[in-house]
Amino acid sequence: QVQLVESGGGFVKAGESVTLTCEVAGHLSIIDRWGWFRQVEGAQRDLVADTETNGGPVYADSVKGRASINRDRSKNKLYLQLNRASPEDTGSYFCRVHWGALNQDYWGQGTQVTVSS
Repeated sequence: QVQLVESGGGFVKAGESVTLTCEVAGHLSIIDRWGWFRQVEGAQRDLVADTETNGGPVYADSVKGRASINRDRSKNKLYLQLNRASPEDTGSYFCRVHWGALNQDYWGQGTQVTVSS
């Protein structure tokens, strides 16, 4: 019922900023959480930033003060801006939305971000 497509990844230098975009389509009224996760090869997918439909954002300690998650309701888009990027931010970034009533997650295909030192 929900489709997500991420974009905006690529190669950035340490210290630069990167903005990721997630386009969301489908039954958006069922979604109660919107978030971004990062995964590096061989590791689990970890939360970067998350926000409730009617609540405030939550950030991983590693990006707190450098990241901003925002949702454009009119365009059905979710953004993640990451400032002062570091090589530790390198990974595949996935957009996830959560359908609370059924406790079900929907994921995008991911977009790769590589930060060079």
